[in-house]
Amino acid sequence: MKTTSTSVQRLTKLALLLAIELAMRAIGLGAVPVGPLNMSFLTLPIAIAAMLCGPVEGMVLGAVFGILSLTDAISGRSFMTGTFFNISPVHTVILCVGMFVVGQALFETGMANKIGGIVTHFAKSERSLIVAIMVIVGLMSGVLSNTGTAAVLIPVVCGIADESGYSRSRLLMPLVFAAALGGNLSIIGAPGNLMGVNALQEMGIATSFFMYAPVGVPMLVLGIVFYAVIGYKLLPDGTHGGEAPEAPKDYSGVPAWKQIVSLVVLVVVILAMIFEKKIGIKIQVSACIGAIVLVLTGVISEKEALKSIDLKVVLLFGGSLALAKALETTGAGSIIADAIVGALGSNPNPMVLLVVIFAVGCALTNFMSNTATTALMVPIATSLAESLGADPRSMIIATVIACSCAYATPIGMPANTMVVGLGGYKFKDYVKAGLPLIAVSFVVCIVLLPILFPFYG
Repeated sequence: MKTTSTSVQRLTKLALLLAIELAMRAIGLGAVPVGPLNMSFLTLPIAIAAMLCGPVEGMVLGAVFGILSLTDAISGRSFMTGTFFNISPVHTVILCVGMFVVGQALFETGMANKIGGIVTHFAKSERSLIVAIMVIVGLMSGVLSNTGTAAVLIPVVCGIADESGYSRSRLLMPLVFAAALGGNLSIIGAPGNLMGVNALQEMGIATSFFMYAPVGVPMLVLGIVFYAVIGYKLLPDGTHGGEAPEAPKDYSGVPAWKQIVSLVVLVVVILAMIFEKKIGIKIQVSACIGAIVLVLTGVISEKEALKSIDLKVVLLFGGSLALAKALETTGAGSIIADAIVGALGSNPNPMVLLVVIFAVGCALTNFMSNTATTALMVPIATSLAESLGADPRSMIIATVIACSCAYATPIGMPANTMVVGLGGYKFKDYVKAGLPLIAVSFVVCIVLLPILFPFYG
């Protein structure tokens, strides 16, 4: 019933957006045949469609209105240029699929559960437990699925809270916030990170596995310190009871060698990605080799491996890449960038633009799909940097990180939604505890990025 309702809602949104497009055509913004300028205007509501409904629906609209042909939208071929996307979406999707399997092995064998349990048991007080949870979740989510890490450790944390008498509501929110913060440690920490990598590679700028770490590590450290010292007081008191969590899965029957192999393979794959240039093996190949080894050794079955591949995420990522390319190819990103630059006067300060792009990204991501928001904002950030003749790295990294700062609403990211019932949270709880963390992230980015990546070298 819920699935049917969701489908109806999505179809309704799509129909509404189609009506908007038709209305725009009626007033002359999209008259057929569609020229380059009109394509730019058409791309903007399609980008809105992607954020409201999803990037796949955005691709459908793009195909319907001529920005992408249906075949090209599906295959990843640009209708405007007739050439395959330079961002190699197939490679990035393969990387995502490979890491789904490698990460799932750690979850399926219970190794992730064991790591989380060992670390959290060292905590002797509620505050030290918050710190321990944020440290382990942050580090794990840097190389594993944010949502998967949260899903595995939520029952563990709930069990510890119930046994010790600590409040769940004071533990679960730091857990999901740490999952998002940890996603900024590496290029595989979150799907949106790869979009920033692709954008930079298109411009011939070298990237690395820990490209986001110089900003992500300080953000994670300061986020942990903040909740250990000040933010601790902003967490809900938890006097109201929450829902009962799902019973933790029993991993006692899993052989110890499977747990060890799953951890070893993950470590080796990460090392291979870090030293990609030295060993001459592409990161997506390393991920696939790791996945194959896990299946061939029997650590994870073929069925479990296939089940671990989240097709929704794959489609979301692929659709977002198409959206990003449409914004770039049609010039819609440049139109938005020029409007922003024009509103700030002649020769605007790059720092002001950095603040603006971060603020807009944060505002959108708390109510929209993180990946779709990143797909919309990265081309705009790139165009802003190009319009100023500035190094685009600060703008693009700030955009990607801003689009991960979905701390202020329960719908900002899947992990936030997972703990609403378990922690008995209300909307205002996220605003109260999440906004200060956004402020911390903002300060870190604004201070460090111009130092690490000067606008004008």
